[in-house]
Amino acid sequence: MEKQSSLSKQVNPRRTFAIISHPDAGKTTMTEKLLLFGGAIRLAGTVKGRKTNKYATSDWMQIEKERGISVTSSAMQFVYNGIQINILDTPGHQDFSEDTYRTLIAADSAVMLIDVVKGVEAQTIKLFKVCRKRGIPIFTFINKLDRYGKDPLDVLKEIEDVLGINSYPMNWPVGMGKEFCGIYDRQKKTLELYHSDIEREIVQADERGLEDPKIIERLDSATYRKLCDDIELLDIAGDSYDEEKIEQGLLSPIFFGSALSNWGVQAFLEQFLIMSPSPRPQMSTKGLVLPTDPTFSGFIFKIQANMNPAHRDRIAFLRVCSGRFERGMTVTHARSGKKVKLPQPQQFLAQDRDILEEAYPGDVVGLFDPGIFRIGDTLCEEGSFEYEKLPQFPAEHFARITNLDFSKYKQFQKGINQLTEEGTVQVFRTFVNGLEDNIVGVVGQLQFEVLEYRMENEYGAKVRLDHLPFRLARWAESAKPIDPSNLKALKNLCVKDKDDKLVVLFEDNYYLERLQDKYPEVRFKIAWNE
Repeated sequence: MEKQSSLSKQVNPRRTFAIISHPDAGKTTMTEKLLLFGGAIRLAGTVKGRKTNKYATSDWMQIEKERGISVTSSAMQFVYNGIQINILDTPGHQDFSEDTYRTLIAADSAVMLIDVVKGVEAQTIKLFKVCRKRGIPIFTFINKLDRYGKDPLDVLKEIEDVLGINSYPMNWPVGMGKEFCGIYDRQKKTLELYHSDIEREIVQADERGLEDPKIIERLDSATYRKLCDDIELLDIAGDSYDEEKIEQGLLSPIFFGSALSNWGVQAFLEQFLIMSPSPRPQMSTKGLVLPTDPTFSGFIFKIQANMNPAHRDRIAFLRVCSGRFERGMTVTHARSGKKVKLPQPQQFLAQDRDILEEAYPGDVVGLFDPGIFRIGDTLCEEGSFEYEKLPQFPAEHFARITNLDFSKYKQFQKGINQLTEEGTVQVFRTFVNGLEDNIVGVVGQLQFEVLEYRMENEYGAKVRLDHLPFRLARWAESAKPIDPSNLKALKNLCVKDKDDKLVVLFEDNYYLERLQDKYPEVRFKIAWNE
């Protein structure tokens, strides 16, 4: 009991969240500003700063610096106002990888960034659906108010119509574009005015709220009237504040501001840390595991090779789910049943790492991986159980990959194997008519470019990709033996995955449906473990 009470003191002040958005909505800039407020960095870089060699902390890969985009998830940890924060930064590029989805599984809540100019966009919809499926709280920051965009009321309607989630604005913008001068907090009845990127003024209203003369005298008449009309409409027709619905992911608290200008970011961070959940229980084969369970357990949600190119290292990212993690502890690797010692755990600020002595539920720990870990593996201090399997997301783009230098065969195989285990690519092989070509599948088209770049620069193997017309991969399963020659017709391609399971590649749903009609006894699954 005493140990659980001690654990509660460590668990409650922890927050682990992911930041999701469409490309160019300002996610990386927001991440940098949060790190800046937390004292984790001294100078915030934006992706546009690459021409001056000022890069975003979360964009640590060379290809990210050269292209000015995020292509891999990163983990960053810092303390703000006594709260231990774990940010899981996901790529916002539309051609993202399976790594993006899996990172969301390790989060207890999500911060969704929306560009006020463009509104809800395609990538945001995809990532939102993953968060919604998990039932985690979703907090929304409507960004770029220092530009002229859609009316905030229209953006709220778009969020509800497109994403199907109700919203409650915690604050409201005062003006937009060049006229954007502050935000009004609906609950605290405070007006936060911005005079520069670093100078802000807080005007506290009395019980009269917007009718307080202190508020009226600080705004011009047109701006004041618009603010009053909007707040009145929200009070009458808007959703009510409901903590239970927020916790269930059914109501999204809305915040406004500009990450680039630092406006509204600190107010958001402070309110978010109060409202967002501490580490949540996780489902396992032995039932629900509480974070205050005194024995350590956790799962691997990401593997990254060559974070330090000089040492060719391989790091497994562990989400601590229960108990206390200690440096040098010996745990059970549930999949193999073997005992594993964890000698040099690390904490992260993107690529920068420090040796970690201890960690608690919600924390992300980096473990040196000699090749024994896989994504989804469970590590536990006592007994042997497994956390829920991480979802596998089907590839949507495929290409035949060829090693252009046979003398680099070992490097080629090592690179393919490691990038497969990271979730950067999925690998299949042909087997019909004696041909054994390697086929790579990716969730997003950009991953082909990442694959070529990393194979050459990290593993020294130059490759050629011949793109294929397929857009769907389905695992074939039947109670009776399946003759692959029957399934390869209709512009399909039969391949096998890394576990030797039969997979059929289709050009589109039309050919999938035709094959389903022809062979009703065969089940075509999105994933083998579906």
